[in-house]
Amino acid sequence: MATDVHGAVTPKTADGASAAVRVAGLTRSFDGRAVIDGLELTVQPGEFVALLGRSGCGKSTLLRVLAGLDREIEGEVSVPRRSAVAFQAPRLMPWKKVWRNVLLGLPGRPERAVAEQALGEVGLSHRTDAWPKTLSGGEAQRASLARALVREPDLLLLDEPFGALDALTRIKAQRLVAELWRRRGCAVLLVTHDVEEALLLADRAVVMDEGVIAYETAIDLPRPRDIASPRFAELRARLLDRLGVDGPTDSPADSPSSSGLADGPAGDGLADAA
Repeated sequence: MATDVHGAVTPKTADGASAAVRVAGLTRSFDGRAVIDGLELTVQPGEFVALLGRSGCGKSTLLRVLAGLDREIEGEVSVPRRSAVAFQAPRLMPWKKVWRNVLLGLPGRPERAVAEQALGEVGLSHRTDAWPKTLSGGEAQRASLARALVREPDLLLLDEPFGALDALTRIKAQRLVAELWRRRGCAVLLVTHDVEEALLLADRAVVMDEGVIAYETAIDLPRPRDIASPRFAELRARLLDRLGVDGPTDSPADSPSSSGLADGPAGDGLADAA
């Protein structure tokens, strides 16, 4: 869809433009203060982009605009007709079984088999008939991903989807998203505070500051990423500097949030958190 000044929305097919996301002169203000101020951003089809920035810089606001959830804007935003979003909180309806949650919001009367296919893709076939309150944190997040994937998105928006998970479950969640992206080939925009997560997953990292994209860099590292490589350390230090954070003294290899993703096989499902 294309979102113009103050929220006019018109559908746009995938072949309507070469970019998966095109943002031009986007401004979003709250009580007279511009949280997003003339922002420009382009994401190519199939590209994985990580969006970094300090808390309160407008990252989640930008994602809500791209998702069509916030239309009180100035500027122009163009995204594919088929887009989906997954938030940090899974937001499952407690009175609906898992498979019905996955189909929630789909047009028409989709069959249960559609949900089962998506749940199988995220390793949740055994929890199809479960109630959300019986799911672990990792399982609930996988169900949320299945609900996004069932829409066959050309653009997947992820708003810190791993933030509420414990360290080990987070590692496996990162692996799952990486595998799903490789398998699906859709564009992904990941909002994250974790620099190593950005470097492990994305093709490009962009840093948002004072309402604009203040810095961006290609992550020109072979996959799977080696967190012990000098180039990884260089990119990590550069991004931390742009975020106003001094690099830690510990080696990146000592970090449990990154070493498991780099060393483990891609495609593992999320662990079942206690």
